[in-house]
Amino acid sequence: MTTQTSLSTQPSSSNGHPLLEVQGLTKEFGGLKAVNNFDISIYPGELVGLIGPNGAGKTTVFNLITGIYVATRGSIRFKGNQLVGLQPHEITRMGIARTFQNIRLFPTLTVLDNVRIAYHTHAGYSTFDAIVHNRHYQKAEKELTEKAQEFLSVFNLHTRQGEIAKNLPYGEQRRLEIARALAASPQLLLLDEPAAGMNPKEVVSLMDLIHFIRERFNLTILLIEHQMRVVMGICERITVMDFGEVIARGTPEEIQNNEKVIEAYLGRGAAALSQKLQEKRSHVAGS
Repeated sequence: MTTQTSLSTQPSSSNGHPLLEVQGLTKEFGGLKAVNNFDISIYPGELVGLIGPNGAGKTTVFNLITGIYVATRGSIRFKGNQLVGLQPHEITRMGIARTFQNIRLFPTLTVLDNVRIAYHTHAGYSTFDAIVHNRHYQKAEKELTEKAQEFLSVFNLHTRQGEIAKNLPYGEQRRLEIARALAASPQLLLLDEPAAGMNPKEVVSLMDLIHFIRERFNLTILLIEHQMRVVMGICERITVMDFGEVIARGTPEEIQNNEKVIEAYLGRGAAALSQKLQEKRSHVAGS
């Protein structure tokens, strides 16, 4: 039989309360519901996947969580605090950072300056200090530079710090974008298709990097990704969307055998074929 997963329940956790709790989230553009009654709970330390066909509403969910879009209805709570109505910079300061499907670096700035800019969230000096270039400003800027250099070493980009960002190989640009996001010291990191455009070797390196940063920086991660090798290889739980709604939740094993998920990706015929193959395997195993 094909594995089915419940949509009505969210997994409990030994970690206590959810770090991120989204309930009844809906976003309408005119008469179109891009996201409809979306729910998800993510607990501290988890690595959760959010998947679905193109146009399913996944990136819209990220845009709602980070304040780029304002929800039509619903609740988004981070550490118990309501995010709906807050500006993106306010949400960043609360401890949420993200990357984008299309890399968004400052392409004409150096690798070092891309990370330094992210550190300015915690600069610790006023606009007046910056205008007059007083000692407080100079000391803070020196500390920011040193922190950025240390951070680049963690991501093995320290030898590239003086290079222009747009001149980096694609995989290193993606690594720099993740480094810049983490420079803001988030607790929750949203990764939007980080493996897009990568070759197989870069994908393996990315998977290792995600595991590494999760442990090194004590992160909770929500990941959008189309490469099933990545999702099934590193995520503990997966939520699946189609046409703006959640159609399945579960472990990687449960999701890859879920009839609704197979149908959403490959069509009804593929789902029926998958079910027949599952039944045949069960029959052979039992004989």
